[in-house]
Amino acid sequence: MILPTITRGYTQCRYGQMHYRAAGPVDAALPTLILLHQNPASSYEYEPLIAVMATDRRVVAFDTPGYGMSDAPPAPPGVAAYAESFGDALDAMGMKGPVDVYGFHTGTLLCIELALLRPDLVRNVALTGIPMFPPEERAAQLQAALDQPEPDEEGEVVRALHDKFWSYVVRNRDPRVPLDKAVRNFADKARVLHRFTWAYQGVWSYDYDRLKGMAKPALLIQPAEDLANVSIEAASLMPNCAVRELPDLRDDIFDVAPERIAAKLRAFLG
Repeated sequence: MILPTITRGYTQCRYGQMHYRAAGPVDAALPTLILLHQNPASSYEYEPLIAVMATDRRVVAFDTPGYGMSDAPPAPPGVAAYAESFGDALDAMGMKGPVDVYGFHTGTLLCIELALLRPDLVRNVALTGIPMFPPEERAAQLQAALDQPEPDEEGEVVRALHDKFWSYVVRNRDPRVPLDKAVRNFADKARVLHRFTWAYQGVWSYDYDRLKGMAKPALLIQPAEDLANVSIEAASLMPNCAVRELPDLRDDIFDVAPERIAAKLRAFLG
């Protein structure tokens, strides 16, 4: 099967230019699928999923402001303002809805908030890995994000940060991910440097009671990762959220099993 060509472009939002990757027919009968990535990363992580999902629908994956190749806000804006910026981008692209949305980790909260703020646009919400850790752990993580030091002249802060990313993305990757691909995944995350905590500040200060008002049809596609239990607990707060577990998957799901994620999405979205 010939996979769709992924193109890149820019649209506008309240923070300037927003970068995106897109593929699939612009005149498809099915609603466009919007992908929102984890932190720190970019729409690059979604390329394997875009390729398999864009055969019968338009797929657009945005770079969160301040990540990837999107312009940064002047300060950490919080989850709601990030979500509003995606609404700006969709408006600027002339998308009047309905659209479907799928988010991974940080992207789950951005999708939920976008659905809450723009019910005129969002039809269905799919999610993987909702980071609703216990309140005391979120408070500790928020403080760590606020205390992250700025880069120094000697480069110690940046080297420590890169070593952390290298360990997480390369050394501890799923063995099915080739080294070359893991290195490119590392480079995607490492480019953010001192702004990598900005989205985390929104995640760790998020009011998870807002999930109770998320009435759109929702699906949690949940592999057996570290936050599986808290993610399933978070899904139970949403009135219309089904759960589909993938117990044999853990990390690097878009690199090792994009077809399986796509199958779950298609079964839910139509």
